[in-house]
Amino acid sequence: MNKKLTAALSGGAALVLALTGCSSDDDSGEKTDAWAKKVCDQVKPQVTKIQKANASINEASQQKKSPEEVKKIDSAAFQNISEAYKALADAVDDAGEPPVDKGKKLQTDAVKELRGLSTQYAGLKTTVDEMSTKDQADFASGLKELATKLGKLGKSGDVSLQKLQSGDLGTAMAEQKGCKRPATGAPPSA
Repeated sequence: MNKKLTAALSGGAALVLALTGCSSDDDSGEKTDAWAKKVCDQVKPQVTKIQKANASINEASQQKKSPEEVKKIDSAAFQNISEAYKALADAVDDAGEPPVDKGKKLQTDAVKELRGLSTQYAGLKTTVDEMSTKDQADFASGLKELATKLGKLGKSGDVSLQKLQSGDLGTAMAEQKGCKRPATGAPPSA
């Protein structure tokens, strides 16, 4: 019933991992490193929160849960993902302008993108909350529509984050503990 939703979530997880997977060999300045540290110290807990939310949705879809249980789990997961993206936006915003060429635009675009993702996930939560569980077929149909929205969300909107993580800034972020890609625990494949 919820497999399309799970597959769509893996696209969103790829976006989150974009925040944690930059690397380069260039040396960056102390200011850039300090900026990256401010952001990356906040990244890891939020990525963990998103991964746990995705895992709860995946688990609910693979077990024989009632529509009411699936609704409750999905609603909580979307709320957590929305909060995590907002916290990531706040981290980038609070870090100030990155000390790189066009840093203000990079920061503004990334914050806008992250806040947009937060809003969209909050919208998915609202959609789930409004779904009726009385008719299992209607509920399953609603989940399919939700999975379609989630799939589009997972494929869009990471351009600004990629730009933020390029060049000296990307190098500095890659060196920070909170922004290093975990060695294990890759997102589920669709």
